[in-house]
Amino acid sequence: MKLLAGQRSGTHARSDALHSTQLGADLGLLLLRLSVGVITAGHGAQKLFGLFGGQGLAETGKGFAALGYRPGEFFAGLAGTSELLGGLGLAVGFLTPLASAALIGVMINAMVLGASGGLWAQNGGIEYPLTIAVVALAVAAIGPGQFALDRPFRWRDGGLIWGALALGLGGLGSMVILLL
Repeated sequence: MKLLAGQRSGTHARSDALHSTQLGADLGLLLLRLSVGVITAGHGAQKLFGLFGGQGLAETGKGFAALGYRPGEFFAGLAGTSELLGGLGLAVGFLTPLASAALIGVMINAMVLGASGGLWAQNGGIEYPLTIAVVALAVAAIGPGQFALDRPFRWRDGGLIWGALALGLGGLGSMVILLL
């Protein structure tokens, strides 16, 4: 009789693990972090190294200079590095508030540039950078979840302070760049 009871509780425990809202939330956060982080890191690699059909730093720098960022190559490198490192940090859940701040900062700059086109991309709009910035802010506020390198750190569970820090640092960084 004890064997049957043990088998039932073992089966029940496995079933509970599969229906756990925490496991579902952690897997959902992992999927969100990986997809947005890797895609954003890819955009950085396009700017910096010409990977994935990108133009590389020199050509991207010319584009930045044409937009009024001088020296163009420096600002292209800064944007590319922010996207690459911020995206990788978000993807693996490492230094999540800082990775989020890097993405928020570069996306605020992109939104300022695209604001005249409105929301939608076919008009040169802001929906892509807005989505990346909101995801980065949400992950900083929620925390990266259990499947992250940040597990041993205080910000692993997110919170208003970590979300505010990411938004504040990202906003401050973008303001400095826009003023330059």
